[in-house]
Amino acid sequence: MAELENIQNLRENFKKHNKSCFILGASGATGKELLKEILKQQLFSNVTIIGRRKLTFEEVAYQNVNQQVVDFEKLDEYSASFQGHDVGFCCFGTTKAKGGADGFVRVDQDYVCMSAESAKAGGCKHFLLVSSNGADKHSIFFILKIKGEAEVKIEELNFDHCTIFKPALILCDREESRPLEWCARKILGCLSHAMSITALSVPVSTLARAMVNNAVIPSDKKVELLENKDIHRIGNQDETKTS
Repeated sequence: MAELENIQNLRENFKKHNKSCFILGASGATGKELLKEILKQQLFSNVTIIGRRKLTFEEVAYQNVNQQVVDFEKLDEYSASFQGHDVGFCCFGTTKAKGGADGFVRVDQDYVCMSAESAKAGGCKHFLLVSSNGADKHSIFFILKIKGEAEVKIEELNFDHCTIFKPALILCDREESRPLEWCARKILGCLSHAMSITALSVPVSTLARAMVNNAVIPSDKKVELLENKDIHRIGNQDETKTS
């Protein structure tokens, strides 16, 4: 992709437009890393976290982050929280084990789609969603089916630009216990030092950089679907240029 060769120039040009963004799911592993990367690159004039509770930050870099606390069960009452943002990042996600089947649908589909609708109504031009590798509305697997259905609904909202990230296993340290995922992360983390496994996993830092980089790269596509290999390519662009 030719645009990637000029990522630094694209970032500098992006900053001149004084754009605003919001992040959904900033309390999770991906959302935390995304927020850190956004603040590090200083691309947006205004950064807002929209969530169910206020988060506490001790670092000075976070002092100008705005926080909007909303009730996602009554989201129509909080439309003002979604007003005036050019770019929206959605990192929502829970587990079936944590919330049951109904809870999973409520968060990974209902909250995601309702938030996207509010964002579109509030003027958001570019919506970036973290989905999953294999997500498909026709999947026989419950989780992938729900995420696939959410993807379709987001696409139908007709944002000026919509990017859907479909990562494989995200390598990160989570606060909640996911034993099988923890074992897989440890194994893949070790293997990554010896071989290329870009089809099987992606570090959370790479995913976060890919999301931020994608936000500054011009595209004439209404909808972009980025698979795991694409996430690696875009997220590691800085390393590629300097290696």
